[in-house]
Amino acid sequence: MPELPEVETTRRGIAPELVGATLTGALIRQPRLRYPVPALLADAATGLPLLAVERRAKYLLLCFATGQVLIHLGMSGSLRILPADTPPETHDHVDLLFGARALRLRDPRRFGMVLWLPAGAPTHGLLARLGIEPLEAGFTGPWLHQATRGRSTPIRSFIMDGHRIVGVGNIYASESLFRAGIAPDTPANALGLTRCTRLVEAIRSTLEAALAAGGSTLRDFVGTNGQAGYFQQQYFVYGRTGEPCRYCGTPIRRRIMGQRASFDCPRCQR
Repeated sequence: MPELPEVETTRRGIAPELVGATLTGALIRQPRLRYPVPALLADAATGLPLLAVERRAKYLLLCFATGQVLIHLGMSGSLRILPADTPPETHDHVDLLFGARALRLRDPRRFGMVLWLPAGAPTHGLLARLGIEPLEAGFTGPWLHQATRGRSTPIRSFIMDGHRIVGVGNIYASESLFRAGIAPDTPANALGLTRCTRLVEAIRSTLEAALAAGGSTLRDFVGTNGQAGYFQQQYFVYGRTGEPCRYCGTPIRRRIMGQRASFDCPRCQR
């Protein structure tokens, strides 16, 4: 599933191209995604300029005066800016039209979503309980230390809980914990302030490195320009079962934690 760096890469690709452009319509070829695409999408903001493209966790928000288009890429979705008359392919389900250009959602597995959030409505349930953004100023060592008090859940599970911290999915959790030198099964409340600060810095640096590389190639994920991300070439542990640790040479270990594959170095991470 595209994680925070992939979604932020997509946002950064869309914003400079389309902010200020007027929405001229929407074309819904396949409304049956994870949630039905609302038919009113074609009329809700037509004739209005796109004011901003924001990201909250793994959701994109296209902001208009009358509301926001909420987009989630699901497990295999991508957004591309194309000439509006580009013939659609099999899995091209929704176009948002901006004159001669289209913002096109391709989603082979149809787990993504395109919803309309009217201005002034209560915060949508998908956004209401999201945790702190790991790239914002409030995400600090003291914050993480305080948040983990009394929490004996493994630290890997804690940082992947989107109700606490958003956007740190499976890949970036494994990579961040390696950079911080912390074993993924360490109880969250066993981390002192020093290690919490180190982990916060590792999460930030991992996500920023992934952003610089355009994200990771995750099955069908590509950026808005059709190019794949390359962060997977920098992985220290993720997907490297049995390969030597890049630091100490110990074979990388794969374990199942919380029904997901976790990767770590038994020597470097304590």
